[in-house]
Amino acid sequence: MKPADSLATGQRSLGDPDLDYPLWPPLTAGCPRTGTADVAYPVEVDYAYDKLDPATLFSPSEKRHGLERWAPLLPPLTAPGLGEGATPLVELEPGVYVKDESRNPTWSHKDRLNRCTTSAAVGVGAPGIAVASSGNHGASAAAYAARAGLPCVVLTGPDLPPAVDSFLNAYGAVVLPVPWEARWPLLRQVVDRLGLHPVSNLTTTHTGHAYGPEGYKTVAYEIFQDIGVPSAVFVPTGYGELLFGVWKGFAELRRLGLADRVPRVFACEPAASGPLHRALAEGLPAAHVPVAPSDAYSINSPVSGYRGVVAVRDSGGRALTVDDRQLADAQAELARAGLWTELSSAAGLAGLRSLDPPDLTDGGPVVCISTSSGFKDKGTAARRTEPVTPE
Repeated sequence: MKPADSLATGQRSLGDPDLDYPLWPPLTAGCPRTGTADVAYPVEVDYAYDKLDPATLFSPSEKRHGLERWAPLLPPLTAPGLGEGATPLVELEPGVYVKDESRNPTWSHKDRLNRCTTSAAVGVGAPGIAVASSGNHGASAAAYAARAGLPCVVLTGPDLPPAVDSFLNAYGAVVLPVPWEARWPLLRQVVDRLGLHPVSNLTTTHTGHAYGPEGYKTVAYEIFQDIGVPSAVFVPTGYGELLFGVWKGFAELRRLGLADRVPRVFACEPAASGPLHRALAEGLPAAHVPVAPSDAYSINSPVSGYRGVVAVRDSGGRALTVDDRQLADAQAELARAGLWTELSSAAGLAGLRSLDPPDLTDGGPVVCISTSSGFKDKGTAARRTEPVTPE
């Protein structure tokens, strides 16, 4: 794929849409002109939508695979891919679908994001990438860095899930276990001192990488390709990047005249934290909250970001909170249907099941995003069993 296939034109502030910036370099610490000491506002990538023939986006003659399939509406894909995307939409029961992101190369949705962020690192000629992650993000970043021939430094917590540890070692990443609260400050030092390209957050409230959530838009494109516009999408939510990407993908399809509406987007957070729920309830752009223990470690976040607020408000959705029992019930329901998911990944279905009756708009189909494989849970290990006799 030629990076020139991209119609990306620049970066636009979500804090003030009248503020825009060149496409390069990618802004990795949010909008520099709207942030305050308490709140950082992300930027998003803008495109020359008028130069795209909408009919070509879903053309049956399109033969490219991976994110290349959607190249015009992504930042330049300068790094090689691993065949990410094109994950199945599994019908759990009539009208309820599960988008199974565990089928990506490193078994999670993060591969869509890291194809774009690693491309940004290649595009600016960075000597390597750095990431702060408790699991999926680090494993994925290490894979895409290895694919691009770049070193990768992963700042992680002291208790990595076994599968994630195996991924990181296989890809040759430099793994630095540090206390949870030290990861973001240390990431900033690594970036400043070593010049590595950051592919995770550097700011007080979450902004993350400018290019990353653009990769998540492809989830929406694929859902639309399979079933059109659903009534609602239920999304496991930590910092809200996937939530925003799904919303933006459908918003672009509406802008291009391919869809007549955007589905309601439901953020599904652990009840142990729920920063987006707090931000929306109090009319804030982002919130800091105390975090109680939860086995949904990959989305149990003390801070939210403004992207989630934008997605929920524009779509008419809601932020839902689910406890570990609801998550375990949803995980078990998915397993009975043949889908083994990480506990955090079951949050989408848990959010849907928490609505009684489902608070939807038109009774149409709904989609629950399942973000990762059950291998990524911290408690996953080989079960010891006693041998049995033939009798």
